[in-house]
Amino acid sequence: MTDHEDKKSLLGELMTVYGKDVWNYAYSITRKWDLADDITQEVFIKVYKNLHGFRSDASVKTWLLTITRNTAIDCQRSAFFRKVTLTDWVGETGERRSIEQDVIENQTVNEMWDMVLKLPIKYREVLILYAHNQLSLKEIADMLGVTEGTVKSRMFHARKKLSIMKERMAYGSDR
Repeated sequence: MTDHEDKKSLLGELMTVYGKDVWNYAYSITRKWDLADDITQEVFIKVYKNLHGFRSDASVKTWLLTITRNTAIDCQRSAFFRKVTLTDWVGETGERRSIEQDVIENQTVNEMWDMVLKLPIKYREVLILYAHNQLSLKEIADMLGVTEGTVKSRMFHARKKLSIMKERMAYGSDR
């Protein structure tokens, strides 16, 4: 087996095992399905090109999620992203959403996920990395370039904000 075939095989395994985690994390940052698709594709292209650069001082999952985060941040900084986001914010672009898209979104986005996505990014990110991706506080701190204390503080504030959101929803539905 050639080096090229080895890399392709390893990439396929990584995509199978971690593809959903990468996509979910990209979506949690951007909150756009199509952008999460693009970012996921870009992440695995970068992984393929840099397989030799992986150092085992972090888990493969942490490495992939770090690449995902950096790719998503780069994407959000781009002029194209700002233009698309502004267009979305200002109004309809004339493009109709398909019924399939609506059904899929309604099935996959539950109440709690929706609330998490409404949190500011610094709170949303730690919750998703901890609860969904099951990273340790140390792994999250290393990945985000902050202290474990900062991660704990963000987790506390995120949970507090979620609790308040949940109370407001319950109170609003009782009226």
